[in-house]
Amino acid sequence: MKKGLLSILFIAIASVFLVLPSAAADSMVEEIHFLIPGGAGGGWDTTARGVGRTLQTTGLVGTASFENMSGGGGGKAINHIISTARRQQNTLMVNSTPIVIRSLQGVFPQSFRDLTPVASVIADFAAFVVPKGSKYTSFTQVVADFKRNPKSVKVAGGSVKGSMDHLVPAMAIEAAGGDPLKLVYVPYDAGGKAMAGLLSGDTQVLSTGFGEAVNLASQGEVRILAVTSAERLAEAPDVATLKELGYDVVFANWRGFFGPPNLSKKKVDQYLAMFKKMYGTSEWDSTRKKYGWQNLYNPGAEFITFLEQQEKAVGEMMRNLGFLQ
Repeated sequence: MKKGLLSILFIAIASVFLVLPSAAADSMVEEIHFLIPGGAGGGWDTTARGVGRTLQTTGLVGTASFENMSGGGGGKAINHIISTARRQQNTLMVNSTPIVIRSLQGVFPQSFRDLTPVASVIADFAAFVVPKGSKYTSFTQVVADFKRNPKSVKVAGGSVKGSMDHLVPAMAIEAAGGDPLKLVYVPYDAGGKAMAGLLSGDTQVLSTGFGEAVNLASQGEVRILAVTSAERLAEAPDVATLKELGYDVVFANWRGFFGPPNLSKKKVDQYLAMFKKMYGTSEWDSTRKKYGWQNLYNPGAEFITFLEQQEKAVGEMMRNLGFLQ
């Protein structure tokens, strides 16, 4: 893989952390229905519910409701919000890097261009997790076993093959000198089921977001072997980065919100004012720190530009890894 591609992804994300314009005078939104394209316990679910509850607690939203709609790698929810757009004017669908990845793969025919991109809100680094009783105490041991016998290391993820949960360990294996196409990736429907597969022994390693990993580790059943940040994270100071272990991989997954197609500018501006006010609250600061998220705000047109840049960089990376022709 070209070394510069990883830097492009990270720099594109890091360059927009906390570039927050002044908030509009009135950001109160009466009602938001959060559409979540995956099952309970995954990154989309955690993000939508964390943001929604913060907005309610701070009074920036009157009523927040949540709906999980799994299927088609996120495509079922995307098709739903497009096909029922007229009655989805109060709906925000959470999504992240996979909307770019799966569109490039043709998992579903739509792309972010068929929706109304509202804003990216957070960035979440990736993490590799093992059960508390695992023989692995370092990611270097996982790499060593993989090089001896790739089939001996099964990696679980809360999304389909070729997704971000698959792409990140493939990048790590390639950076370690292994063949990423030999990686045994076991897909589950959202993080909760992937965690169950890990604890049952069906898989040896879980590839997930750092936010989910921190919560799992705090429950005492797992430990985090490594993260994909450039430096160690304050929420897990004892966890090594892939980079310090000698694997040149830095990766962060953005998460944000999309409205139905042709959502009015007035409605979008109202949502943007709401998010800007949310960033300034102590409640949001507590939520963000709880999950180890980084603030990442790309509003409106800036979000569209950001998505176009991601599409180009991620597409090139996937072709280099053999995930795209």
